Amino acid sequence: MTFTGLIVAAGSGQRAGQGAPKTLRPLVGRPVLRWSAEALLAAGARELIVAVSEETRAASEAALAGLPRWRTVLGGPTRAMSVQAGLAAIAAGDEEPVLIHDAARPFLETRHVAALLVALGDADGAIPALPVADTLKRGQGGAVDATVPRADLFRAQTPQAFRLDALRAAYRAWPAGEEPTDDAAVMERAGGRVALAPGDPRLMKLTYPEDFAMAEQLAGAARIVRVGQGIDAHRFGPGDRVWLCGVEIPHDQGLVGHSDADAGLHALTDALLGAVGDGDIGQHFPPSDPQWRGASSDRFLRHAAERIAARGGRILAVDVTLVCEQPRVGPHREAMRVRIAEILELPLGRVSVKATTTEKMGFTGRGEGLLAQAVATVETPA
Repeated sequence: MTFTGLIVAAGSGQRAGQGAPKTLRPLVGRPVLRWSAEALLAAGARELIVAVSEETRAASEAALAGLPRWRTVLGGPTRAMSVQAGLAAIAAGDEEPVLIHDAARPFLETRHVAALLVALGDADGAIPALPVADTLKRGQGGAVDATVPRADLFRAQTPQAFRLDALRAAYRAWPAGEEPTDDAAVMERAGGRVALAPGDPRLMKLTYPEDFAMAEQLAGAARIVRVGQGIDAHRFGPGDRVWLCGVEIPHDQGLVGHSDADAGLHALTDALLGAVGDGDIGQHFPPSDPQWRGASSDRFLRHAAERIAARGGRILAVDVTLVCEQPRVGPHREAMRVRIAEILELPLGRVSVKATTTEKMGFTGRGEGLLAQAVATVETPA
């Protein structure tokens, strides 16, 4: 089911202690905000609207750089005002679901979103909720005043799912001067039915400094590293240059192919697609399609990187090996590394390009063609 994601990230997070706003603090090397954005995109969000403050807009946009289908809007001084600013920016059908998520809940997974959309069904809203397990006490003056029954009590989490038109109408009806604790409360006040979906302790909200220490431990189990491999070969034919790993090299022959025949980038594209189980270059760019005739292979590689980002993944490192007698790769190796790093937006130290020969054996040894092999490591949600 198509949905729009709305991330609330305009708060200052003062209870999280000194330093940057909590949504911009690193969690295992990535800003907390990016975790939430990657998760919603991986779950299939048509678009992400991210409500930010004027002070954090630039840093928030930097944290989201490289991800597809997002834009920021200025939020307000309260959470409810930020939500309403985000709702106003959504251009979608009135019945399309909108999932509103607190940026400071980084461990969202696709299964959480799927359960919410199922629970939404014919309801006006749906929320993930955990039954209260602890005994509840009411305190006054530093002492227990009463024990509160916990039957039928739940802890509400996010994201919370609503029909777009129904939530907009509910906010219009909310009494001025009151501040709702969540969006479900707004829908409840308007008489809407809010369904309960299974919650998850991992959907914890980072609120206090000690929460970040716990999150660092959880983060190690929240993502996995996957490896993909790609192989490509092209024969030599008439020409006076070849393209290898995005670099044009003068040569007394060319490489024959439907696109620019850049075997290095083709192998690397397949390695990236393979790491996330997303088919191969031929499925995404069929040789039978004339629009790809003579196309620059950096388009293919960039497409593979975007597919990984859309699944909430990130590329860790890539390694390309070129197998040929000629042309000589050594003089162009660094330029190849730089070009791949530019296309994939990776630090240069995470890109390797190597070359070898087959000691005059086989089709590469006879100078009939060229072979490329690539390996890519990718980190994705578990």
